[in-house]
Amino acid sequence: MSGTSGDAWVEGPDGARYWGRFGAAGLLITSPEREVLLQHRVEWSHFGGTWGIPGGARHEHESAVDAAVREAGEEAGVPAGLVEVRFTSVLDLGYWSYTTVVASALRRFDPIIADPESLELRWTPIEAVAELPLHPRFAEAWPGLASQL
Repeated sequence: MSGTSGDAWVEGPDGARYWGRFGAAGLLITSPEREVLLQHRVEWSHFGGTWGIPGGARHEHESAVDAAVREAGEEAGVPAGLVEVRFTSVLDLGYWSYTTVVASALRRFDPIIADPESLELRWTPIEAVAELPLHPRFAEAWPGLASQL
């Protein structure tokens, strides 16, 4: 671990809660077949039952890229050696931030449910992502992200 764990909630001035004392990051990875790896979130998780990308809390002093790749490995068995980072997109609320790390997989791999946070992992064609019930924040970001893929 690169520092103190960030596994805790942050509460905003309006009472909204966000996961990650030091912010959070997720990995939006595409396959050579123009698919996106999506995670169907378990019901007990924040916005459970929705689809999003693997990710989670950053550790203290951990970069967003390192956090996203680590979390994707922990949650979905994403091999770090196959991740080629393309760009990042940051939602910065002043007191909390979320970084989407957009990457390409050097080759398609079989994701593995590696922790209890996923109901399912699936490669989804880019054109079909918006048809799923998406995590609300991912749904807001998806049109802008998709236009850059």
